[in-house]
Amino acid sequence: MLFQEPLGEPYESMTFDQLDERIRAHKARLGDRLVILGHHYQQDDVIRYADFTGDSLRLARLAGQQHKARYIVFCGVHFMAESADMLTGDDQIVILPDLSAGCSMADMTDATDLQTCLDEVAALAGGARIVPITYVNSTAAVKAVTGRAGGACCTSGNCRTVLEWALRSEADGGAGAQKILAAPDQHLVRATALDMGYGLDDCVVYRPTELNGGLTAEQVQAATFILWEGYCSVHQEFTVEQIAHRRRQYPGIQVIVHPECPIDVVQAADLHGSTEQIIRTIAEAAPGSKWAVGTEVNLVNRLANRHTDRLVVNLADHHCLCSTMYRIDPAHLCWALDNLVEGRVVNRVTVAPDIKADALIALDRMVNLQGVTAATRTR
Repeated sequence: MLFQEPLGEPYESMTFDQLDERIRAHKARLGDRLVILGHHYQQDDVIRYADFTGDSLRLARLAGQQHKARYIVFCGVHFMAESADMLTGDDQIVILPDLSAGCSMADMTDATDLQTCLDEVAALAGGARIVPITYVNSTAAVKAVTGRAGGACCTSGNCRTVLEWALRSEADGGAGAQKILAAPDQHLVRATALDMGYGLDDCVVYRPTELNGGLTAEQVQAATFILWEGYCSVHQEFTVEQIAHRRRQYPGIQVIVHPECPIDVVQAADLHGSTEQIIRTIAEAAPGSKWAVGTEVNLVNRLANRHTDRLVVNLADHHCLCSTMYRIDPAHLCWALDNLVEGRVVNRVTVAPDIKADALIALDRMVNLQGVTAATRTR
């Protein structure tokens, strides 16, 4: 994870109104040369300045469509800014207001370890074709390993579509995989595999700290999905006990969770879906309905404030916050824009050309493979 030096004065003592006035003035001055992208997990004090909001897939697509903008300021985390840099033109500049805004899940896999995993699993697989599917929450270097191996990236919104593509024969336009290596999040692909009709026995976990991931040839050959031992620190916090508590607290409540949650939580919920699918589900729900939502707290609070004619509560009693995303705040956004209007670019995120070429293979597949719009009903 990169490190951001403290901003110091005057930013540390500026009031919100002062920051707000300056940010809005800079946006007006830069006009269509500037586009600000805001991830759904970002705090409201930053989202208010975003020209577009979305999840990782939507923002990746939007970044590639901003042909008029010279500057793309990404209010998200580092891997998202990398994706934006790869999908925009060479004359466009992607800026991350706080370089410390990383992703703990992305940090759980690096390119060398993923290549080692591919080599080890291939040696155990008895000649079966293995195709890597990498969650978008990963570095450009990891995406590059995926692209070179004939794989693709995915998001929670199109994971099933990507897995089905990977398992489809090459004659039918797929990757011809007999086995899928999924990194870095184990929970998303496990939940999606069950949605596709596979069982838990079709999944094994590769532990990168152990030789061969702690797996035997028999385990690898019997499995369809080899799952990297990674997880989202936010969604890992949700539990089955929390679901039971909300059901006792609010009789008739429906529970919808993100598929990055552990599989027992996904199975105990009523529905599961990506960020965009959760948003759509709540938006289309009947007035008076009750919902407990298992995902990042900023999004849950925003949904509750937007849909006041229905009950929307966080599944957990404590705040499940993406702390690295939270590092981007109005002060850092203001600082980045201050520098832009003075002719300086700070915190530019770039991907080296050799990494970009291979990573784009995997990233383009993700962007072009459509997901589903509706959440999946579990119960």
